[in-house]
Amino acid sequence: MPRTPFTFRGLVVPVLTPFNNDSKRTLNLSLIPQYAEYLAKKKITGVLVNGTTGEGMSMSVTERKLIVEAWANAVKTTKQHLMVQVGGAPLPDVLELAKHAESIKADSLLCLPELYFKPTTSDQLAEYLKLVGAAAPNTPLLYYHIPMFTNVNVNMGQFLESLGKRIPNFVGIKFTSPNLEEGALALHADNKKYVIFLGNDQLICAATALGMDSVIATSINMFPELTLEILAEGKEGNSLRARELQDKLSRAVLAISKHGNWVETMKVAMTLLTNINVGPTRAPLKILSREVTATMAKELQTLGFQVTM
Repeated sequence: MPRTPFTFRGLVVPVLTPFNNDSKRTLNLSLIPQYAEYLAKKKITGVLVNGTTGEGMSMSVTERKLIVEAWANAVKTTKQHLMVQVGGAPLPDVLELAKHAESIKADSLLCLPELYFKPTTSDQLAEYLKLVGAAAPNTPLLYYHIPMFTNVNVNMGQFLESLGKRIPNFVGIKFTSPNLEEGALALHADNKKYVIFLGNDQLICAATALGMDSVIATSINMFPELTLEILAEGKEGNSLRARELQDKLSRAVLAISKHGNWVETMKVAMTLLTNINVGPTRAPLKILSREVTATMAKELQTLGFQVTM
């Protein structure tokens, strides 16, 4: 079992990784304390490091460790829950990253499936996660279900129902899929044993109606107050107000994301909408042109958001 029960619920922000605007896109670790403070002031109590939003799969093992260590230091001050994504690498590296995250006392681990020898059954996925869990046995482990990227389509309701006690430190999933029927099955699996973090920015309101109370979504970076309000109103059963707020967030997310790859556009939006300049993306992702950035800024202003150019 993990050293402490996994009691965290609410919002976790998948943080963007700050890179310098140099030829190698080196890590800008000096920004992380300011980034953590910004989120803490906005009442965001959890951070996810090295996920999709954080370009975790575009970094070396050494770089991923450096980012995790910088956040581990920052959250000592801000008291935020630190979740570390360790997957998306060869298995020996995944296990090394899991051990490292436990050694710096990360609060929880999130892990993608094996991305080459992809699991096709609940049993295969469980065997893979069992290896990861054993590498960091004292840290709560969650599975990262994002089939649009991984093409791993194991049904999450069936997977969680079949787990039993095979992975002692396994506590839940990040569910990044529009299939809320499957999400509801996951939520109710094994007598609601597992925590389900919704990973879809535009379905927060709908997910709260199903009983979900936890979210990991990129837009929390730029719209923390709005996201917190959607979650609060949804949980209170104020569905009309929650829907209005969700519409506002969804329009903003669309105005940002339609201009390119998800992370490319979100990095630009972060700089436009906050005082945290996370810098450029790293290859293979591209940098948006000034014209596209200006168009995005105008559209966000039209929607009523304050933009700094």
